[in-house]
Amino acid sequence: MEHRTRRERKFDEVESGLPNIKMTPAFERRLSIATRLLSYLGPHNPAPHPITANDEVWLFDNTAYRSVDNQWRAEFVTAEFDQRTGQEVSSAVADVAENIGLAKDDAAEATIQERLMPFVQAVLPGRVVRTDFGGRKELKLGPGGRNGISSDNRGLPEFRNGEIVSSVAKVPTGTTGILKMNTVFAESEGWGLISDVDDTIKVTMTSDPIGILRSTFVSEATPVQGMPELYSFIQTTLSPSAPFFYLSASPYNLYMFLRNFREKFYPEGTIILRDANWMNLSGLLSNLTLGTEAYKVDRMEKINSWLPKRKMICIGDSTQTDPEAYGEIYRNHDGWVRLILIRKVTDIAAVGLQEKNDPERFETAFKGIPSDAWHVFETAEECYQIIKDVVARNP
Repeated sequence: MEHRTRRERKFDEVESGLPNIKMTPAFERRLSIATRLLSYLGPHNPAPHPITANDEVWLFDNTAYRSVDNQWRAEFVTAEFDQRTGQEVSSAVADVAENIGLAKDDAAEATIQERLMPFVQAVLPGRVVRTDFGGRKELKLGPGGRNGISSDNRGLPEFRNGEIVSSVAKVPTGTTGILKMNTVFAESEGWGLISDVDDTIKVTMTSDPIGILRSTFVSEATPVQGMPELYSFIQTTLSPSAPFFYLSASPYNLYMFLRNFREKFYPEGTIILRDANWMNLSGLLSNLTLGTEAYKVDRMEKINSWLPKRKMICIGDSTQTDPEAYGEIYRNHDGWVRLILIRKVTDIAAVGLQEKNDPERFETAFKGIPSDAWHVFETAEECYQIIKDVVARNP
């Protein structure tokens, strides 16, 4: 179905017209041969570099959990860029504007340029970031790998369930980026929520390449009607301390964009994104349309390894492979997922693949799952009573 959607909507044709910044000669000149070679070693890099005033650092919000020895732990993700790069942005802006159909010198080009910067700035492998965790512990994060991303699992001091603790990067004056992150502490038991992002809580138009480009680089990030109120209700109904996970197939380049959207409309939570296709705009489209089921199952397996005793609600939509991914994770971990809600995107007929909303598709995706554990809805209002009933059945 993914390949048919791409063929029907001419994704390959649109992707061929988008720039791959990584292929420019200027990119390779930014990194020494030694740095490029050592970056293949990732966290085992024997010669990492500290953060400088010319770097941009992103710290990603996360969730702390109890390990098997009852200690708090969390996965810390960082990304590093070179502030001095991004000269290619003007040509990339022109390419995106042309694909979307904007006139030359359209006022929207300023918005495109701002949102494109994380795609055109050179990533910095081998960087180490030191952070102050809640004033109680210094954490050394990194070094990162080829894509400029580091992922480290670290032990943490004792905090209460539901507490939100901030970490601040200890970097030189002049360093830019997201220099503060939040860690939500989640005890082993209780409720939690896993939510898709694109076309579940945010209008993205994932079945249309031009729609993706327009909603990502031009339009104001728009919530799906009724979903902010529903998620506020879910948080209140489950518990104000229930951990929320926002799982998207978008690349990490869009983290700042999506975090700002989440902060404006939805409860605190960990945003989980793909860590591939940096500096390649065609990668944005392929990330959102290829291999999404395997990717989302893999990330949900990780969430399960952190919080296997939680009772989870999973919410997605019919444009991608959310039904199949949620069905698989339900069957993989008996009793972990208590409710699956799938938003039926009703303008999907424009894509020419009406079977995405076919009842047979959902019956197949949720084979072997009790009928009261999954529901397909068109409006957020349909979900309130369903959630109340599930919570009442699973005190």
